[in-house]
Amino acid sequence: MIRFLATRSFLLLAFVGLPLGVQAQGTPPLGVPVATEKPAPYDARLLRLSEILGSVHYLRTLCKDPAADTWRQSMQDLLDKEALGEAERRARMTAAFNRGYRAFASVYTACTPPAVVADERYRAEGATLASEITARFGN
Repeated sequence: MIRFLATRSFLLLAFVGLPLGVQAQGTPPLGVPVATEKPAPYDARLLRLSEILGSVHYLRTLCKDPAADTWRQSMQDLLDKEALGEAERRARMTAAFNRGYRAFASVYTACTPPAVVADERYRAEGATLASEITARFGN
């Protein structure tokens, strides 16, 4: 629960579109100790949030949103805060992000009205999920 407190503000910021400067793939920086992985009670929710971030990143890029990369950057920040030094957890979260991205890439090849609706619904779900996680597992 302690590591979650570091992401409390991030989760809320991710869904209001504030940019966070990081990239979606990668390994922990050199010199960062590798932590023993301990499942958190909110891991399933974080995986769903990761998947939503991937989906929204794809849809916002498809619809040529100039801030589309913010979603990928938000995912990197989430990885850095929640899975730093935990390779397996990081891999699961990255896989969820990529799964969300690919799911919409296989359906939408143009920014259509249904793609816009999907983007709005996923952002709403992500905001709700982020609020629920912070309310239940924050302080």
